[in-house]
Amino acid sequence: MNIPPELLQIFTKHLPSNSIQYCITLWSETPFLLQIKKPRNSKLGDFRYRKDRKMQTITLNSDLNPFQFLLTYIHEIAHLRVFENLGSNHVPHGADWKSMFQQLMVPILSESIFPHDLLIPLRLHMKNPSSSSSRDLFLMKEMSKYDKKESTAQEVFLSDVMPGTTFLLAGRKFKKGETRRTRILCEEVDTGKKFLVSTLAKVKPLD
Repeated sequence: MNIPPELLQIFTKHLPSNSIQYCITLWSETPFLLQIKKPRNSKLGDFRYRKDRKMQTITLNSDLNPFQFLLTYIHEIAHLRVFENLGSNHVPHGADWKSMFQQLMVPILSESIFPHDLLIPLRLHMKNPSSSSSRDLFLMKEMSKYDKKESTAQEVFLSDVMPGTTFLLAGRKFKKGETRRTRILCEEVDTGKKFLVSTLAKVKPLD
């Protein structure tokens, strides 16, 4: 099957160069529509199965660094393939998806694709992959080293801020509270309202 020019353009722009051929092969085996979306806080990408469509759609965020883009691309293709095989008769991030994700990642878990410092957390993550790589603090911290350098040097992960510290997030002032698994209870200073914020949110400490 011929590769659409717009797809090759996306791959060239967003993927590590040594992974492009593998990603083309995966697409050729199970073709789909790939759409690039504006950054979404709730997800890095998604796949939704539609029985009424011959070709399914996968979306990925435009701001992902090449290695995060590649990981998310494979994550969503694993969803596509499980749905092609089992339909809706499976748990979205259950054993079938985990197994498929692991199989698809094996050929690229090498230093020819990923930097050495990413391979350790990646291999650990792939032993039991979660519903989102953003839940893996160790992996995401290493991944963030390769992000586009648009954020200021003063920004840090919320997980690295001391409890009680006041910080800015999206132009609003908050105070860090207690940690609850992957989220932290924070109080907005101006309103007193409390919000659960991801441990991986990039914030600017004010204290």
